Amino acid sequence: MTDPIPMKNDKAIASTGILTCPNMIAIASGKGGVGKTWFSITLSQALAKRGKRVLLFDGDLGLANVDIQLGLTPERDLGGVVEGSLQLKNAVTPYKEGQFDILAGRSGSGNLAALSTQKLSDLRGDLIELAKTYDYVLVDLGAGVDRSVRQLAGPAAITYVITNDEPTSLTDSYAFIKLARAANPSADMRVVVNMATNASEGQKTYETMRKACETFLKYSPPLAGIVRRDTKVRDAIRAQTPLLTRSPSAEAAQDVDAIAARM
Repeated sequence: MTDPIPMKNDKAIASTGILTCPNMIAIASGKGGVGKTWFSITLSQALAKRGKRVLLFDGDLGLANVDIQLGLTPERDLGGVVEGSLQLKNAVTPYKEGQFDILAGRSGSGNLAALSTQKLSDLRGDLIELAKTYDYVLVDLGAGVDRSVRQLAGPAAITYVITNDEPTSLTDSYAFIKLARAANPSADMRVVVNMATNASEGQKTYETMRKACETFLKYSPPLAGIVRRDTKVRDAIRAQTPLLTRSPSAEAAQDVDAIAARM
């Protein structure tokens, strides 16, 4: 068994010295299409239903879709912040139906990876400051493992890595964990298996990820939860309505709610 993602230059991924924000939760995936944004929305609402003040930050400026999944057209978004015409705190949009706030991105405006290191650092600092006014700030990261994704994930107290049983998803999720842990060896990474046929199959998927991490990284990321495949998820996304609003008794809704309960 060989490491699926060989590290070519560990020195290039040295620790950034970023301070941890204790109430910030990053949600990552190595690739798109694994339900990361849907999970972020559903977890935000599950926490809000528990009386928590929650902000969902859409951390993918170029391919933002939190607002699309919710059927919203925010007057203010992250694009204005990046352009310098808007302060981060003034870009927040209340989402009354879900009882949480969102910081929307701007789809098609260019990826966060194009930002200078200083601008990205400033954005991260402003988000940490804004987090003081919330119980939880969830950061829906862009898919992939590029510099901007890793830097936005840096301050998070916990990072949920969303994966499924597809080999490419597992490989890319492993790559994210490897690079994130290289940048910050104390990073708390937890695996969420999404779209599992059942709990048993989800556990098998997790074990595949865990064994790879243990073998090559000497690190065993804990399992945060398994979310079962549910046709009601697709129905909710098509209706641009959160699952906990449209089908609160759905299996997938119960699974995400259980993750929120453990938090």
